[in-house]
Amino acid sequence: MLRHVPEGGLTMAERKPWSLNGILILLLLAVLGFFALFPLYALFLASLKPSQELLRYGLNVRWDLHLMTFKNYISIFSGTGAAKNYYLWYGNSLLITALFTLLCLFFSSMVGYGLAMYQFRGKAIVFVMVLALMMVPLEIILLPLYKLTVNLHMMDSVWGVILPFIVGPLPVFFFRQYAAGLPKDFLDAGRIDGCTEFGIFFRIMAPLMAPAFGAMAILQALGAWNNFLWPLIVLKTGEKLTLPIGLSSLLTPYGNNYDVLIAGSVLAIAPILILFVFFQRYFVSGLTVGGVKG
Repeated sequence: MLRHVPEGGLTMAERKPWSLNGILILLLLAVLGFFALFPLYALFLASLKPSQELLRYGLNVRWDLHLMTFKNYISIFSGTGAAKNYYLWYGNSLLITALFTLLCLFFSSMVGYGLAMYQFRGKAIVFVMVLALMMVPLEIILLPLYKLTVNLHMMDSVWGVILPFIVGPLPVFFFRQYAAGLPKDFLDAGRIDGCTEFGIFFRIMAPLMAPAFGAMAILQALGAWNNFLWPLIVLKTGEKLTLPIGLSSLLTPYGNNYDVLIAGSVLAIAPILILFVFFQRYFVSGLTVGGVKG
């Protein structure tokens, strides 16, 4: 005779009590979460204090209600003072991050998919070159990239920041590893149905690679959003600067606007948090599966 099971699952009497290991793991995760969120908490408190207080005591978690104010945020949103170009910096960073992430995912996924699914002459050499490029520091190729950007007349432009890195060795390697674990029978089935090679990729294989796209979207967007060195070399005009460069320009020998700098840094965290919320279900699975396939 079948027994009715409540909608919530098992009854209270059938549920296993908390084990000691489970409690210890929960406490450990709570402690790690506290240490991870504590810097954000300190940063937010600092953004509510005047610059003189920060210079005197530095970052601290003291609640001084008579000093705390939203004046720093008002200064940013009003577009006055040292951060008058903050909206432009924010918009430039959003544009560069969005374009770079989309283009990087598009081209890198196709390259990684091709290395995993197709057999062609020189395939092993190309893959070895990808692995070798992963070990080359950016500083070594800065001068050749700078000369190339100048020759292509892309200095002080969005494309000068984006184009040199849209096909990176890390995302190519990651997509190759993930695609190598997918059944190749899907390719044969698509060809039998009359689908083109591009159709097989976009209609069949790309949806199966959704966890890899989610994981790489977070990593590449985070790298583009925080990128400082290359945009600093390429961009010259004050209105075209990205957010990291613009915020760093608030610290000058003639005055340090720490209050506006910290408030702007707090607002700069928002896009990455939103992106992680949307793609967090793919992040762990994509990194785990993509790292062991192949």
